Amino acid sequence: MLDTRALSRQPGSSKDKRLSVPAPEDFGVEMVGVPEGAAIELDLRFEAVLEGVLVTGTATVPLEGECARCLDPIASTFEARFQELFVYPDTRSGGHAGDDELQLEDDLVDLEPVLRDAVLLTLPLSPLCRDDCPGLCPDCGVRLADAGPDHHHETADPRWAALQGLAGGVAPAPPEGGRGDAGSSGSTDRREGKQEG
Repeated sequence: MLDTRALSRQPGSSKDKRLSVPAPEDFGVEMVGVPEGAAIELDLRFEAVLEGVLVTGTATVPLEGECARCLDPIASTFEARFQELFVYPDTRSGGHAGDDELQLEDDLVDLEPVLRDAVLLTLPLSPLCRDDCPGLCPDCGVRLADAGPDHHHETADPRWAALQGLAGGVAPAPPEGGRGDAGSSGSTDRREGKQEG
């Protein structure tokens, strides 16, 4: 919770603040996130308006995770920008605030839901260690970046696997009696000789 009482609810008054806060638990997506307790650096500006306090800021967070292709660990820094209006609960707009609007509680601002939206909604669902990461070999699981471009496996098309056992190197047998055209020619000659006699 951050105190906004220094603004005295005077529209037009503002205050800048820089601070470091620990990351809450479960602050990430499936493959990348902010480690619990890690320092989140906040650069904030509070501005008093008629309806409440407008908070504009930048959050710099450390990220840890694993590459979606090669599963190598990833460590980097991520920056998220946000802007949110916190309405006073005792004003006309605050009294009719919807579920998606945030309110001040005793002039205090709870930035955690704003930070979650700003950071989690912009994190990559499939983070990469580098843009051209080739990933893992689907056959043996070796990292293709280490294996090199010549890495491959001789694999038969699984659709033909059943036929390989049937064919098994069997060659078709030649017809009996030599070539078929020679046999038929000899029998024709014999028939013609009988007709002449």
